[in-house]
Amino acid sequence: MTNATLKQFALGVVIMTVGGLLSRSVQAQPFNSTVTPMFENITLSPKFSPNPILIRGLSGGPALAKDTAGREETQTGNCMGYVDQQPDHTLILTTFFDYLKLQVQSSEDTVLVIRGPGGSWCSDDSKDINPSIEGQWLSGKYEIWVGSYKPNTYHPYIIQITDQQ
Repeated sequence: MTNATLKQFALGVVIMTVGGLLSRSVQAQPFNSTVTPMFENITLSPKFSPNPILIRGLSGGPALAKDTAGREETQTGNCMGYVDQQPDHTLILTTFFDYLKLQVQSSEDTVLVIRGPGGSWCSDDSKDINPSIEGQWLSGKYEIWVGSYKPNTYHPYIIQITDQQ
């Protein structure tokens, strides 16, 4: 190979390498299916999978939890704190569940309000600073709010839902 040919070959290799790197840097990132969307609504049937299922959102809002629940206290706890006007999640159960547990996990102190068939339920500090509600659940539509203790204060959370005791 002559010097001119060698330089052209080297230049071609550099152009192909740089071109390959540039095309990679502008490619869209692949969708990460392990990321749970926020404020998801779900429908559950017995033997759902994955179990537990995780849904996430941001706690808090301007409305009093007791107003959303329609009372100050329920069998599962006091209705304290502040929630959004609209539910954070909607849960539809296709059939009766002999046991179902919803547990909020957050680094901040949160409250849980649920309205559905048979009434409304509130929870605060079931496990450390995290609320949960568990027991038998009728089939139907449930509205779920996760609240904070101060109005319009928002904290990320995950709700873990399981039918395993």
